[in-house]
Amino acid sequence: MEKSFKVYKYRWVVLAAYMLLAVVIQVQWLTHAPIARAAEVFYAGQFNPDSLFNIDFIAMSYMLVFLVMCIPASYIIDTFGIKTGLGIGALMTALFSLLKGVYGSNFTIVVIAQIGLAAAQPFIINAVTAVTVRWFPLRERGMAAGFSALAQCLGIIAAMAVTPLLVVNAPDQADYGRGIDTMLLWYGIVTAIISVIAFVLIREKPPTSPSAIEYKHTNFFAGFTYIFKNRSMVITLLLFFIGLGLFNTISSMVDSLAGFIGVSDSDGLIGVLMLVGGVIGAVVLPILSDKFRKRKIFLVICIMGMVPGVAGLTFAGVITSSPEAAYVIALISSFFLGFFVMSAGPIGFQYAAEVSYPAPESSSQGMLLFAGQITGLVFTAAMSIRDNMYLKTVMNIFVVLALAAAVLVLFLKESPMIITEDDKIKVETGKSGGR
Repeated sequence: MEKSFKVYKYRWVVLAAYMLLAVVIQVQWLTHAPIARAAEVFYAGQFNPDSLFNIDFIAMSYMLVFLVMCIPASYIIDTFGIKTGLGIGALMTALFSLLKGVYGSNFTIVVIAQIGLAAAQPFIINAVTAVTVRWFPLRERGMAAGFSALAQCLGIIAAMAVTPLLVVNAPDQADYGRGIDTMLLWYGIVTAIISVIAFVLIREKPPTSPSAIEYKHTNFFAGFTYIFKNRSMVITLLLFFIGLGLFNTISSMVDSLAGFIGVSDSDGLIGVLMLVGGVIGAVVLPILSDKFRKRKIFLVICIMGMVPGVAGLTFAGVITSSPEAAYVIALISSFFLGFFVMSAGPIGFQYAAEVSYPAPESSSQGMLLFAGQITGLVFTAAMSIRDNMYLKTVMNIFVVLALAAAVLVLFLKESPMIITEDDKIKVETGKSGGR
């Protein structure tokens, strides 16, 4: 019997709305990261900089809260659908971004609002593969996941590049740190508007399936059996435990890392170049993965490419005694780190959804993100305490972990589902499916 399916143009509207939501939730994550030292001056007296509850806690809270909200968010997405899951995330994002903006000069309220935004994040980020499987054919899912990762990169780039322009971040100026409250207010207004637009535009699914392989709804908790019994999925979890954790930590601590290298002001350029590399990689490599119908080889390329990026950031000051030259090495390294790590994300998400099928897509993706948040949280905390005393030690550990990941990735097996709809239909019926 011939199987028919249809691909709808509205899938691009859903993807665009999702991307806008992903952009603003990432901006809210890192509003203070590229200006951490200036923010310490702005909020002086409102917190103890030597405690864990310091300026870096604003970014770190996203990782901490994610550990609590990851499974509940995935459960809601898988059980009630993407419209409900993303709707909850969008409305929470609008509410707490405005709260953060209106009370931007009060550190305690900013932290409370940030925790609310952190609770909204998994409702958005965990839905990537759930959106792609409902709206996109197999031959486009890696690309769609790549564009979702692109949106996250653009959000982080906006935070890294724009924020320092809105704040007085030169330490030799008398009003060092001025403008943070105004910056948060504008970010809050823009975030709220975009969140409402996304809420209106996102729909649950098209009238008919976009793929010859029908979406199969599996019990949420039963899906974990498929995830943890699959060797390739377990290896992928370990890869995200290392790679995503590493990326989250460096993104959260980018200003402190710049200070470690010898950069005096909060220019955020290390983070910007890391995300520029991520933008390029998140578009190019997932598209090539779809085109050549290969997942494993591209994951190998990504993980292998991550190693020199981490090593360059860690040893920039050892390679040369010149602070200027060390900064250049760090900038180049951050670009390549972003290129390979951010492209590994969407390919890894789609690979995990394929090898763990029929486990719910947001469950497999949520577990990958959960793994990365654990290491990100632990290492960000380790870097930030006692005025970044252990930053160098953590970066050395990152080099060792990156080398371990380069070995682990070789043991993956290719995805059994990475074929086109036409191929699937020919195998089963010898006929071509409709469009």
